Amino acid sequence: MTPVVLILSAGVLATGIAAWTDYRTGLIPNWLTLGGLVAAGVTHAGAAFLAGGFQAAVYAGLASLAGALFCALAPGVLYWKGAMGGGDLKLFVAIGALYQPTLGIQAQMYAFVIAAVLAPARLAYEGRLFSVLGSTLAVALNPLRSPAKRRPLPPESLTWFRLGPAIFAGTALAALQSGVSLLPG
Repeated sequence: MTPVVLILSAGVLATGIAAWTDYRTGLIPNWLTLGGLVAAGVTHAGAAFLAGGFQAAVYAGLASLAGALFCALAPGVLYWKGAMGGGDLKLFVAIGALYQPTLGIQAQMYAFVIAAVLAPARLAYEGRLFSVLGSTLAVALNPLRSPAKRRPLPPESLTWFRLGPAIFAGTALAALQSGVSLLPG
């Protein structure tokens, strides 16, 4: 098995475990996300050192760090605004470190697109889609209204979405697409 296939498989396995724990408990364990972040950098640098020496190890370590930083940008803003949990953010950072910038951002984009499809479907199934859409419109329009005319948002109209399964699906899709491009022919 090639190192690329091992890395792709590790990302799918890690996000699969994260999806399961997120679905069951609403939490993504730190040992998985922070451990994955460290393991990704060490693995990339170590493999590059064995294949090409010190300079290659530095380059691979920096590419892993760049992947972590780029994959932290959008989720970091969402976390800062209270729209995403910390475990989801840390999982994106770990996947960025493991898959490095290009594939990490691709996995993240797939995860967000999958979540954008799954969230409304789940809300429709629960019969809360129109209530949440109305709240979303109120959130969007409140800054345009004068403070006296702003509508408060009832807590029951807000919703929380467990992103772990969508991150798993996005990572698996990116890994599959990347793995298929490695096939000969």
